[in-house]
Amino acid sequence: MENGESSGLRRFRQSAELPPVQRRFGAHMSIAGGLHHAFERAVDVGCDCMQIFVKNQRQWHAPPLADEQIARWQAARRSAGVAPVVAHATYLINLASPDRSLWKRSINACADELLRCERLGVMGLVFHPGSHLGQGESWGVERVAAALDIIHDHTPGLTARTILETTAGQGSCLGHRFEHLADIIGKVREPERLAVCVDTCHIFSAGYEITTDEGYAATLAALDRTVGLNRVMVFHMNDSLRPVGSRRDRHGAIGQHEIGRSAFRRVVTDPRFLGIPMILETPKGTDPRGRDLDRVNLAVLRRLVRQTISRAEP
Repeated sequence: MENGESSGLRRFRQSAELPPVQRRFGAHMSIAGGLHHAFERAVDVGCDCMQIFVKNQRQWHAPPLADEQIARWQAARRSAGVAPVVAHATYLINLASPDRSLWKRSINACADELLRCERLGVMGLVFHPGSHLGQGESWGVERVAAALDIIHDHTPGLTARTILETTAGQGSCLGHRFEHLADIIGKVREPERLAVCVDTCHIFSAGYEITTDEGYAATLAALDRTVGLNRVMVFHMNDSLRPVGSRRDRHGAIGQHEIGRSAFRRVVTDPRFLGIPMILETPKGTDPRGRDLDRVNLAVLRRLVRQTISRAEP
């Protein structure tokens, strides 16, 4: 696959709201009380960018977005200056399901959320490829690709990207090998609409060793060889409560668990990922000193950048 950044990422980097080389750190923000309130919460903890759900993640359906909702969202966006915004699909969606009823419901839900992203000006919709539930990985890959073709047929001409996320590999979930994502991308009719989200906890739990220089280099080489670094549009920044290869999806605070700070330093200072939104999905709440945990974890990421720059200065 040709190296270089994707057209979608290039478009967002060139937009007025996203400086070309600035590192963008953020977190997943609640939309409780209205979508626009996510911006207030993002500003409060110091986000540059953020991730949201575009509807209640526990429900299949939601009322259509009203013009008033869109207006409040856009006003809050202009005031906050938080960009880009990424959406995460509801966890109910399973585009690899062998159950035809659930598969069709997942397709409809994913298409609806993509359209919501487009109306809101959200960069793209991140989703897990799905679980084949015992039908086999090859079967599951074909199933996901077929679902995406239907989704794209129902949502022509969108700017919002369809973003495949790496997974930890629990049960029969697809996406714990970069090859799964590459195969899905290679089978859809409109591969240019697909991007990739790399979750640090997920790839580590799936067996990709990123805690050493050699392991990080090998992991990124494998990612480039399969899906291409040009397709990486989002990072989820999460430490792992479980060891490498555990195939358990258990997120932890940045640098305090199995992955450690050195690995995160490599990611946040990697010049290939400048400008790409890096989103926390770490536990919420406060630390023993009463500090918001999102604010604490964002500070760790920024400190890693400053320390690396300081060490490099003559």
